[in-house]
Amino acid sequence: MSPKSANHHHKFVILFATSTLALSILIVLVANTFAKERLKWQQQVNRRKCDAEGEAIINVHQRVVKSVDSGQAGNYWAFDNYDRNIKVWKIDETTNEFCATVTYNGDFDAIAGQRSPGNTGILTGKEDGRFDGGYRMHIIGTMQIDPKFNITKGSIGTAYYNCDINGNCPGAFDWTTKYFNTTATGFSSTLEWWGWQYRAPKNKVWVNSIDGNSGDVI
Repeated sequence: MSPKSANHHHKFVILFATSTLALSILIVLVANTFAKERLKWQQQVNRRKCDAEGEAIINVHQRVVKSVDSGQAGNYWAFDNYDRNIKVWKIDETTNEFCATVTYNGDFDAIAGQRSPGNTGILTGKEDGRFDGGYRMHIIGTMQIDPKFNITKGSIGTAYYNCDINGNCPGAFDWTTKYFNTTATGFSSTLEWWGWQYRAPKNKVWVNSIDGNSGDVI
C-alpha cells in the first residue's frame, strides 16, 4: 500500500468514525425527543387508578364522526374521527361514587391556514395523522339510565358531531347524561386526569395533557 493510499484509507476511517459518532448523537437526540413527547396515558386511564374492583357496570364503545380539536392558541385546528371506549365502576355504595375511564383512538384532519396545535406556526393542511389518549373521571351522583338509551354493554352506535371550524357541534353527545341524573342536586363530575398524543408526518408529535403540552405537528 502506498503512502498516498494509506493516508486516503486513514482519512476514510476518520471520516467514517466521525460520521458514525454524529449519527449516534443524532439518534440519541431523536430518541430523547420522542421519549419526551411520548405520552404514557395508559398508566393513568385504567381500573387500577380508579381503585375499582370487578367488572365495569358500564362498558360501551362508540364511533364519533367530525368532532373538532382546539390547540394551545385557542383556535380549532383539526377535525377528528375516532372510536372511544367508556367504562364505569361504582367505587362507593354509600356515597354513590363512580369512576369512569374513556379512551380514544382515531385520526385527525388538519385545517389549512389555522395555527398549529402547539402554536409554533401555520398549518398547510397536510399534517393529518393519528391520535390516542383519554381521561379518568370521578363522578358523584345517581345512576339513571335513559330509557331510550338502555345500553350498558357493547356498541352504542355512531355520533355524528358535525362540528364546524368555530366549535359548533350540533350532534355532540354527552354520555354522562345517558347514564346519570346530571341535573340532580349534588351531582358532580371531575376530571382527575386527561391527555392525548397526536402523531403527524415526519415523526412530529404533539402532546396535550393535564401534565403539560409539548411538541407540535409541524
